[in-house]
Amino acid sequence: MAKSLMFMGTGSDVGKSLLVAGLCRALSNRGLRVAPFKPQNMSNNAAVTADGGEIGRAQALQARAARRNSVTAMNPVLLKPEQETGSQVVVRGQRRASMSPRSYWAERGKLLPDVLAAYCELAADSDVVLVEGAGSASEVNLRANDLANFGFAQAAGVPVVLVGDIHRGGVIASVVGTFAVIDPADARLIRATLINKFQGDPTLFEAGISFLRERTGVPCFGPVPWFADAAKLPAEDSMGLSALPKNADGVLTIAVTQLPRIANFDDLDPLRAEPGVNVVMVQPGDVIPRDADWIILPGSKATRSDLDALRANGWDRDILAHHRAGGRVLGICGGYQMLGRTIADPDGIEGAPGTSAGLGLLDVETVLTPVKQLRVEQAIHVASETPISGYHMHMGLTEGPDRARPFARVGGIDEGAVSADGRVMGTYLHGLFAADRFRRSVLGDVASPDLAYEASIEQTLDALAAHLEKHLDIDALLALAEEVRK
Repeated sequence: MAKSLMFMGTGSDVGKSLLVAGLCRALSNRGLRVAPFKPQNMSNNAAVTADGGEIGRAQALQARAARRNSVTAMNPVLLKPEQETGSQVVVRGQRRASMSPRSYWAERGKLLPDVLAAYCELAADSDVVLVEGAGSASEVNLRANDLANFGFAQAAGVPVVLVGDIHRGGVIASVVGTFAVIDPADARLIRATLINKFQGDPTLFEAGISFLRERTGVPCFGPVPWFADAAKLPAEDSMGLSALPKNADGVLTIAVTQLPRIANFDDLDPLRAEPGVNVVMVQPGDVIPRDADWIILPGSKATRSDLDALRANGWDRDILAHHRAGGRVLGICGGYQMLGRTIADPDGIEGAPGTSAGLGLLDVETVLTPVKQLRVEQAIHVASETPISGYHMHMGLTEGPDRARPFARVGGIDEGAVSADGRVMGTYLHGLFAADRFRRSVLGDVASPDLAYEASIEQTLDALAAHLEKHLDIDALLALAEEVRK
């Protein structure tokens, strides 16, 4: 029978996702069949699964680390923010509704049977299930009907490891404070604490480890040192995009508009991995650099709303000026829709019904439709005749004269559009730059002939597993896991 262990955080971004990914790879290396599981996630960075749905990008990476195909059971509830006051609710990989936070808070308890069924489904085909909580374990104001943290842990009877991030400071207070504010019954589920992201001499924290053991009554693992190569792995949280370092050595500059509802932004990771490329995330209030060679409009979870934000920042003028000066523009998914003449949402799928004027750089029009297209694709880039392994994750149909010049072909069917001058391109294909030959064809001599992007992800996951094997007592962690209750 499978055993299970859950990792919750004292706050967001304490490194839970990375820890679970590394442990998935480490336990897989030991010959165990491991499954990642996150009951509820909130992210616009999602991945298409082998069973035709979508889950959070972190769970897809964890599945890869475990050497398993990703399936919708690994993240049964996914919230995808569409606007300030609402999110798309995805259950077992399929869009179920769009709800306000208050409506979802009132109704989410009804999804617990779906969550528990997915969990048991994974357990039936695994030796170990590693569960990741969401946000902070101490959000007592959200405890009622909780699916993400202690609500699930209590319902499933899963022991918990509480993770704190020493890098942001105050880790002792955040760990002890969590025990102080949560319900005693929830606190009894915590079997250990873990200190993450340590930098410096670990012996300086020995007194901290002893203090935490005394105050919490449970063992303390770590400190786990900072894993420097974490940035090489696909991220799920767009909050970190603004802090991405610039590549001063890059000879080709690609400017990317950071839209409020940017989605699937890991499309950019292979470009950031290129030593000759400087990817600039253009922040609200900033202008698009005039020396940009390319502008990329990324995916969006709320295309018309993000198009309004693009115009409010004056980026529409920057993009048009860039094109007039001979620059290239690529739109991916929602960005592709923005490049057209109009975007119509007659059913109010992403907000108020209506039609928005696009940037007009592609002679196409888009109508948003209720059916979401979720497919893994093998395509051929028309201009270079190079292969692309990508995926479709969008709602909407795009048609128009520029579709006669397709960006790619998928199974012999035309996909995307290219302008008559060849300098404006649109595609629904996500993940396209991970294809080495395609990326090199687009970047030309700037591309590194030695970068094998997918292989680099595997190497980083192996390095992460070795890092945890060195700095964590994984056998002692496994000893905390308990058999999954049927």
